[in-house]
Amino acid sequence: MAETPRLTESAGAVFAVLAQAGSATRPQLASLAGLSKPTVSAAVAELEGARLATHSGTASGGTGRSAAVYGLGPASGSVIAVDLGPARTRVRGCALDGTLLVEADTPRIRAADAVREALAALPAGAPLRAIVVAIGDVTASDLAGTGMRPATAKAGPVFDAVSVALPPGVPVHLENNVNCAALAELHEGAARGRRTFGYLRIGVGIGLGIVIGGQVLRGANGAAGELARLPYPWDDDREPRQEALEAYVGSHALLRRAAEAWQDTDGPCPRTAEQLFALAAEGREPARSLVARHAADVGRLAAAVAAVLDPGLIVLGGSTGADPQLLPGVRSELGRLSWPTEVVSSQIGDLGTVVGAARLAVAKGVQNVTEGAQVKD
Repeated sequence: MAETPRLTESAGAVFAVLAQAGSATRPQLASLAGLSKPTVSAAVAELEGARLATHSGTASGGTGRSAAVYGLGPASGSVIAVDLGPARTRVRGCALDGTLLVEADTPRIRAADAVREALAALPAGAPLRAIVVAIGDVTASDLAGTGMRPATAKAGPVFDAVSVALPPGVPVHLENNVNCAALAELHEGAARGRRTFGYLRIGVGIGLGIVIGGQVLRGANGAAGELARLPYPWDDDREPRQEALEAYVGSHALLRRAAEAWQDTDGPCPRTAEQLFALAAEGREPARSLVARHAADVGRLAAAVAAVLDPGLIVLGGSTGADPQLLPGVRSELGRLSWPTEVVSSQIGDLGTVVGAARLAVAKGVQNVTEGAQVKD
């Protein structure tokens, strides 16, 4: 990672504002940063000298005067976000103002290749400021120089391969994939304008992203929202097993039930959840009944979420959870078991994790530039 000049406090503040705005005039920067115009002028000159800001054009003011417009400079650099999904790996490279520079979408087995390709496609000579890797079941949030690994072996050799592909010397941050998707829903999806909600992901696995006051709740061990660890079943004759709830609600169990319920007269048995939901949408039995039962199961899980968090809003995501066919059944079961809670489907879909991971990576990258801004003006 390239060395970043030690910035004055005002230059650091102006850089952070400029990264968020994308482009701005000095009067706009003064207003956004809450600084005087002379202070902003000095800060902009400092950033230009460090190639962290650059003059990108002019804008006409109301009095007919033209004002210089500034954007991020070539030394501001870029970030990489990696979503190690259960089937596919998605990678995004972004500038520190959030501009998308490169993206890749490959089968999970080619995860390392996707990362290398994205890194090679970034602007030559621009420093890489941060890397965020989104993965399931994370309790370690920072890998830089620590040798920490994911909390479970779910990532397996894929995570190891990606780790080798990452350039040395760049801060690497692990984040829970569901938390990343919740960030995407907060800023760009179904939860825009809502500062408290739960993002309930239902797919091969299950998980909950918890947003309170506009911030993701990670918990003391980074494991807040790990619904798979809820004790299940609670029964006089059966002992709870670890991750048994995920095994019951996840899509593998849904397909197993389909195989058990399917008759020869029903036609070919669906081999994927997508095929099952497509048959249900056509009104075919027993697909409709299986989806209705799945909706009730998800509704009961949503009722548990509401009982603990009372979030006011639950966003359903994941490969099966985001299907709108679930909404009526989930809402009905949740309403039967708990107090009124709004339930909606995800608006971002499969891209949610990498979109949220990229947003987090940008924030980490800006922080890496500005965290040394301790020199007094």
